[in-house]
Order: sequence, then structure tokens, then C-alpha cells
Amino acid sequence: MGGAAGGWGALKAVADAIRGQMSVKQDVIALFKVNQPQGFDCPGCAWPDPQHASSFEFCENGAKAVSWEATSKRTTPEFFAAHTVTELWERSALHLEGEGRLTHPMKYDAATDTYQPIEWETAFREIGEHLRSYDDPDSVEFYTSGRASNEAAFLWQLFAREYGTNNFPDCSNMCHEPTSVGLPESIGVGKGTVELEDFDHCDLVLCIGHNPGTNHPRMLGTLREVSKRGATIVAINPLRERGLERFTSPQSPIEMLSMSSTELASTYYKVRVGGDAAMLKGVMKILLTMHEEALSKGEPGVIDEAFITEHTEGFDALKADLESTDWEHILKVSGMAREEIQHIARLYASAERTIICYGMGITQHQYGTQNVQQIANLLLMRGNIGKPGAGICPLRGHSNVQGDRTVGITEIPPQSLLDGIERVFGFRPPQKHGHGAIEAIKAMRDGKAKALLCLGGNLAEAISDPQVTFPAMRNLDLVVHMATKLNRSHLLLGKHNYLLPVLGRTETDVQATGAQSVTVEDSMSMVHASRGSLDPASPHLKSEPALVASLAKATLPDSVVDWSAMAADYSRIRDAIEAVFPAFENFNERIKHPGGFRLYNAASERVWLTPSGRAQFKVMQGINEDPRSLKCHDLVLTTLRSHDQYNTTLYGLNDRYRGVTGRRDVLFINAEEAEKRQLRVGDRVDLMALDPDGNPTSRQMKNLTIVIIDMAPGSVGAYYPEANVMVPLDSHDTKSGIPAYKSIPISMKRVTDETRTTSSVLR
Repeated sequence: MGGAAGGWGALKAVADAIRGQMSVKQDVIALFKVNQPQGFDCPGCAWPDPQHASSFEFCENGAKAVSWEATSKRTTPEFFAAHTVTELWERSALHLEGEGRLTHPMKYDAATDTYQPIEWETAFREIGEHLRSYDDPDSVEFYTSGRASNEAAFLWQLFAREYGTNNFPDCSNMCHEPTSVGLPESIGVGKGTVELEDFDHCDLVLCIGHNPGTNHPRMLGTLREVSKRGATIVAINPLRERGLERFTSPQSPIEMLSMSSTELASTYYKVRVGGDAAMLKGVMKILLTMHEEALSKGEPGVIDEAFITEHTEGFDALKADLESTDWEHILKVSGMAREEIQHIARLYASAERTIICYGMGITQHQYGTQNVQQIANLLLMRGNIGKPGAGICPLRGHSNVQGDRTVGITEIPPQSLLDGIERVFGFRPPQKHGHGAIEAIKAMRDGKAKALLCLGGNLAEAISDPQVTFPAMRNLDLVVHMATKLNRSHLLLGKHNYLLPVLGRTETDVQATGAQSVTVEDSMSMVHASRGSLDPASPHLKSEPALVASLAKATLPDSVVDWSAMAADYSRIRDAIEAVFPAFENFNERIKHPGGFRLYNAASERVWLTPSGRAQFKVMQGINEDPRSLKCHDLVLTTLRSHDQYNTTLYGLNDRYRGVTGRRDVLFINAEEAEKRQLRVGDRVDLMALDPDGNPTSRQMKNLTIVIIDMAPGSVGAYYPEANVMVPLDSHDTKSGIPAYKSIPISMKRVTDETRTTSSVLR
């Protein structure tokens, strides 16, 4: 477990991934086209590309993602003929995706319990007939993965809206929906405000609730540069994560050969799981005190009163809330000492330019939206939005989850989007709000949903509460999956089931007018082109835009949209995007520029697109971001990703930086909490989720092995998605709908030889 993030361990992992998946010649050369001009965008994360890309512009997890997609392994019709769905259901997620790329369109046959090949045109005709048979368009759910390109996502939402629904459950509903919902209320845009260049000018970076070493490793290079030029990085996280402590850059010969590293976070504070809002309010409360003390001495205040007066509303209400918040409560809920919170406040007060980065440790709570808004409040207090070297930086996971939102994948469409579609295409889209992910599962559970169409992803394993989700999906009449690889969602069968293989990001996409490019938007609003270079895994694959267009034509025979023309030439899709969304002005020309272009971000220029035209300080009532944990405050479980993992995709069973090898049935706990419960490394425990009154429920994880880790008191961690069994469907943020994966009150029981059973895995 020693050593820095990156370094020789990362290079070895890259070599192992390539050796285990890819053909060595052409495919390995293709890695050097990742994140390059005229190359393809890495599917591994949404961290932006530097303006001048190097010849080695991918990280360990990027190489894993590329090799996993560009694998030489194939899941053929012969494989499906040899294995029933019942048999495949018993296999692990790692085993399912490890079979390789899907090669043919398939349809489930109940008589043999197998998927069997089907001709594309037959599949389109049958799916179209099913969709036309439903009386209510809102009985169909259109799910989207964040890996879908802007072009595919735009056609997808256009198809669904012409069909008659705004049902768009998507992966954003499970990761950064509190950002999309909370930031527009605070600053008028649902995105971050920083550019990559801002990290060259900041004095302080606060990293809250994220783990770059595993989830966005390319960020480590940026943090390394921040540290080397003398700026301060502070990490605030329940676990000490290697990727926030120190980093050996594989692109630095000196660090590699000398086995040295760059220290990243100068200070690391462990906030209790569920204690972020308490910590943030504590920092703001101290800032108020520091401000008043400075003014009383005739010194400049630490709060930017001129900015607040000119640009904001609601500060007095926030101030009153902070003054009434009790310190004893702040310290209990945050799990931090007052001196630690004071240190953060002093660093923030002394920094002229601050960036706050945050991940799902902030968003995946019952009050995730309010968490995000507290970060915005803290930045607004010192005018740290809309100036160089400062701003808010939500860390997206999927490589185009932000772009999909931008081009219309939302169940809560703004009127400007609906009006734009009507103006450009001549049909009136549905006006009422549709279903997000939680609402979609409830509709399936209650028999209101008839069909689920999935543009990528693994909804069943990603969403909370498999005890409800799995049988709910089996209620459906029609299930259609568009995918590159087999996953567990494909084995949850409705009455009619189709599995349609698509091109990956790495592969050439040739349509009627020639080779095509697609576009993606990264976490910092940069839009750029992506063009695959590998031969397709099978001649039977279709691109996502072409597949969506074919489904739309088969379903909507009287469509007013020229689907064939747009599928033949993606520049026509981009023309349509530009026509609907003025921010994409001159779209096709601007993506020819290496690195692409940045979409207009009003808040970056201190233009606040709120109803009043001012940024808003938003008051959060109380400091408990997960109210259900208030009465059950002894132990709180959070879900975690391993280092060999990307969302629900498992590349292996190792978690290198946390010292776990070959397994996932573990529980992370700190030494003091383990000692208090007379537990040692290797002991086994059963977990039970508690209800809001502190009573045990039937939600359990059995036979987890204890791993001691440097973690906040009162906090334990287990791997996602296995721990989703502990999260009830109704446990979610009421404003954004995001499941509360990150703060689950639990009880724990030691397993003895007499009581030991097999590890519980929901099937």
C-alpha cells in the first residue's frame, strides 16, 4: 500500500491491460491517438485535454478503458447458443464483460432460454411495431449512458420527443444531478465555471469528496503542476486516498528513474461520511467571525462585500443561518476538530483565487443538491466565481455525460429547448416533465412502464435497490439494449428482448458520405471532435447515431425528421444541434480547430442566468445531508469504486492503492473503530441497513472481510455496486432524485465459524 499514485505501478497496469485484451500491433499504436487532434476521445473520464497534447496523453484507467473496448475477444452468436441466460445470470459482472465485444444483433428466445441472431431490419421492424402498439408514449423509458456522443444523444432525445415523451432516465441521475439542479439556482448554469487554464493561476485548490487516482487520473497531472508552482492543495475526504497525497508522473523521467514523487495535498482532513455540509457551514461561520474581527481593527475584511452587493442576493439570510448554527452540532456531524475547520477557513481567507473541486462524495446524499449549493455559497462569499484562477469544478465521470445534458437529454426540459425543437423540426414536443432514473424504476415496478430502451449503460446495476429494480425490469413488455459488451442488465428479461451491438469510440465510423467524427463535451465545457481509428470489432456493428435513426424511422413512419440524411452525414446532425442551441454557433467549423471550442458559460463571465439576474446564496436548513442517519449515528456506510473499476465496469479484482487483491467482498474501517468492536484484519462481519428510526431492516451484506484503512471515525466503506443492496429506492435527494449511495446507517455483527454463510450476492 506504500508509494505514490502513478509511477511504475501505473505503467505495469497499462501493460497488463493491453496484454490481456488487445492485439499487440495496430491496436496498441491506436493508444497514441487517445485525446489527440484527429484522434478519439478517451472513454475513461471527462477531464479536459491540455491545449498542446503530448504524444502520451492517456492515463492508467484510460488505457484500461480503451483496451477493454478494443479487446480482441468476441461474444458471438455461438457463445450465446452455448450458454442459456439462466446460466449467464450466475456469472460475475467481470466474467460477463470479459467475454468481449458483441458482434451480431440478437433477440431472446424463451423456448431455448438463449439470445439468438436476428437480422437488423427484422429487429427494427419488430421494435417499431411494439413501440407503436402502446397507447401512452409515457409508458416508454429512454435511458442514456454518458458515453453517448453529442450526435447520438441529440438524435435520441429527438426520437423520444417526436414519439411523445420526456422520459429520460440517464446516468446523470445517479452521479451529478445535484449539480445540474443545484447550480442553476445558485449561479444560473448547471455546470462548473472553471477552465483548465484556471489551475495555472489559482492559489488554493480544495478537493472535496473525490478520488482522482481512481476516478479521473489525468487530473493528477494538473494537481502536480499546481503543487510544483507552490499553490496549496487541501484534501477533504472520509478516506486518505493515494491520488490526493502524492503522484509520480509517468511522463517525468526524473521522477520515474529516481522513484520520487510530487506531494499533492499539503493538508488532508478526514470528514465523517455525511459531514460535508457541517464542515462547509463551519468554514463559512469562521469566515464571518474573521471578517468582523478584521473590520473592528480597521483592516480589510475577508468577505468580498463589493462583489456580494453587486452580484448576489440572499447573503443576509445565509449569515443569519450560519450565526444560529451551533458549533457542537457542526463538530459532531462533521467528525472534525474545530481547529481543522479553522485552518481550512484561514487558508481560504488568505487565498486570492480558489478552485473547489468535488465529486460524488458531495452529490450522492439525500441533500446532495444543498451540498453543492453550500460549495457555491463558500465561493460566492469571496467572489471566487467569474475571475481567472477561481471557480467551481464538479468532476464528471462519463466522458460525455455533461454533453448529453447540453444537447437535450433531460427529463426536465427548459422551455427554450422545446421551443427550439418546434422551431427547427416543426412538431410540438411534449411539455410535461418526464421520468428520471428513480421515477422510471418506480413506473416499471408499478406496471406503468411498458418498454425500456437503453442507449448504452448498465442501468440495473448502477441504480439503487436491486431488490426492487431487478423484478421491476422483468415486468416490462419490451427491452432494447444498445451496447458494446454484455452486462447484467441484458439478462433481466421482459417479454420481448433485443441486444443490439454498436461501434465503440475507438472504431472507424463510415456512413454513406464517408468516415464520420462525433463530438463530446468535457467537464469544463470544451467541445471537441472524436474520430475512431480501429477496424470495427464486427462488420455487423452499427454506429449509435445510425442505430437511433433506424429505430426512429421504424417507429415513426410519418416522421417530419429526415433521419436518413442525418445518419448519412453527422455534420447535418451538428447543423441541427446548432439550430436548436445557439451556443453551438458555427459548430462544424469550430470543431476543426485542434482541441475544439468552449461553450459559452455565463457564470464564468459573472452573468447570472437566474430569475433576478443575480447569483443566489442558498440556505440549507440544518447541517445533516442525510437526515436518515441522524438517529443512527454510530456507523455510516459509504459506497466506493475500486482502482480496477469504472462505474459498474470491472477491469479486475484489485484495488492497488488500498491494498486489496483478488476480491471485492471487503469492508473498510479505521483501526480505532475496529478495535472498539474487537475486530482484526481478516475478520468477517455482516452488515444490516437501519431504517430512519435506527431499527434493522432486511437489507444485508454478509461475510465481508475487514480491511483496516485510514478513514474518518464512524465511517465504513464497501464497494459499489455490490453495496447498492443497502440503499432503498426511496432514499434519494428529493430535489434531484439522486440515490443516497454515500451515507447508509448500518449495524454490524461479527461472523463466527458457527454463523458463517456464503457471501450474499443478489441475482
